[in-house]
Amino acid sequence: MVKSRSVIAIPPGATIKEQLTDRGMTQKEFAIRMDMSEKHISRLINGSVQLTTDMAVRLETVLGVPAAFWCNLEAVYREKLVRAKAENEMDVDVEIADKFPYEEMAGYDWVPKTDNMKERVHHLREYFEVVRLELLQNPMVNPVACCTQTAVVDKYSSLAWIQKAKLEGRNVLTEVLNIQGLYNLLPEIYDMKRQNPESLCRILTERLAGQGVTLVFLPPLKNCSLQGVSFRDGKRIVMGLLDYEQNKERFWFCFLHELAHIIYGHIDKAGGISDEDEEEANRFANNF
Repeated sequence: MVKSRSVIAIPPGATIKEQLTDRGMTQKEFAIRMDMSEKHISRLINGSVQLTTDMAVRLETVLGVPAAFWCNLEAVYREKLVRAKAENEMDVDVEIADKFPYEEMAGYDWVPKTDNMKERVHHLREYFEVVRLELLQNPMVNPVACCTQTAVVDKYSSLAWIQKAKLEGRNVLTEVLNIQGLYNLLPEIYDMKRQNPESLCRILTERLAGQGVTLVFLPPLKNCSLQGVSFRDGKRIVMGLLDYEQNKERFWFCFLHELAHIIYGHIDKAGGISDEDEEEANRFANNF
């Protein structure tokens, strides 16, 4: 039996068990009469195996209850199982959704505006491309390797910010990653520090795309202290940075820190980045 707030899913096996009790028949004897293993009968009664049409016909013969009755009982049970599971998952996801800066995200048009929590759950599931928000705890869903931050990071704001970088990155046409090409860009990047801010971001995006790095600029989220992030999205290398106007003083350090993670291959390390990797990226940015 599976329960949720408003649904109780009772397997057909409960009715079979009642029939056996009324007849004073053991499961062992019933299994013999059904020409099935006692183990399978036990699993049928506790609902861990599906009641098939073949079983329904056997039940009709042995218990004298029409096969259609058993088939209908199974169909109702399976439907209620789905509804109970969905309701329980929704309850969990409502709690998770409440932790995201939804109103702020909606203000940027990242998600539709709504005050209904179930609607927020559906929109957040679509935003993060998962069937359940609970899955966001799996590192395989959000395999971010490197990030630049100023303080303790709010987990949920950070997830929202990083996902936006991923989604925006898919709109940028990018060549195959060329590490040597990135090295060769460094002198030009140095000269860009004198570039007009209005054209800087566009030129930087174009230059990096030519060497296989997708660069996207994002607005801030109030509780997210991330200033930069770099990760692999499929075959694509993505670098997300806080908008230049929001981060003038730290912009170049954050950019170069993330670029170092890409050049040195930190983003592809199976165990994630180490403190030594962070120090190496810091040295690269400071020396530059």
